[in-house]
Amino acid sequence: MVPASVVPPQPPDPPSKPVPAKDSATVALVRDADGSGVEVFLQRRVRTMAFASGMTVFPGGGVDARDADASVGWVGPPATLWARWFSCSEPLARALVCAVVREAFEESGVLLAGTASTVVSDTSVFADARRALISGELSLAKFLSDAGLMLRADLLRPWANWVTPEDEPRRYDARFFVAALPEGQTADGATTEAESTYWQRPADAIADAEAGRAALMPPTWHTLTEIGRFASVKDVLACERTIRRIMPRLVWNGDRVVVEL
Repeated sequence: MVPASVVPPQPPDPPSKPVPAKDSATVALVRDADGSGVEVFLQRRVRTMAFASGMTVFPGGGVDARDADASVGWVGPPATLWARWFSCSEPLARALVCAVVREAFEESGVLLAGTASTVVSDTSVFADARRALISGELSLAKFLSDAGLMLRADLLRPWANWVTPEDEPRRYDARFFVAALPEGQTADGATTEAESTYWQRPADAIADAEAGRAALMPPTWHTLTEIGRFASVKDVLACERTIRRIMPRLVWNGDRVVVEL
């Protein structure tokens, strides 16, 4: 159960029929914290956003049609394996992995790409490409091809599948990934979608939500709780996951909302 204070209010007029859920992908970037445990990279979304305004989230977004481009250079588990993990078609699995790599780069500057033997450590040389990706002028496949890079699917791990409740006007079928911050790279706040970005221990992020200093949606809250149990990034990445589709229900109990998973 998640406290009502961390979920958005129920829409006054829910759709008469559920809106189709748009495929999307999000990634919890993790790094080892000083002492023990891990930190996650979080963004507080600007309040002008149509979805999850003001919420604290992980980088991510909707799948673009061009994310399914099969020509993208690829290192790591093939799309067939991602399709098995996320219980979806192979083309969608490929698009989800490409989308999460693209969104991570657009929203945080972290690029999960490289050659077959190395991972990019300096992303500053791709600043122009990042802007072109954000504007839609450039596809991920074209960017990687022009830069002589390949997508590094081996840096990602499948984590969860959360679907927006049926009574919401905007719905997403979101696949959650985890990835370690690549050595030498820096996650930044250079995105118009966030008013602030920061690294934080999962327990501290949850404490902020409980104290009313931040707002978390149920999937973010749940993911932070799970990641916070691990002592290191190595342990997070080694965790074997069975992905099941979770669609929370928002149930009104008097003047409070109870989230049922």
